[in-house]
Amino acid sequence: MAVPKKKTSKAKTRSRRASSWQLKAPARSLCDRCSQAKLPHRVCGSCGWYKGRQAVEV
Repeated sequence: MAVPKKKTSKAKTRSRRASSWQLKAPARSLCDRCSQAKLPHRVCGSCGWYKGRQAVEV
């Protein structure tokens, strides 16, 4: 069985674990009707349209 030759430092261990905590910017798409930025698969907040029909009265 393989055995490590040297102890892994706390900085190395913590930096490896911290890589999974990174915050990523949410994906954005443009509304087909008003060209405002919106989250994909969501109703547009400025015009209320989704998939070619008015889903919400704004």
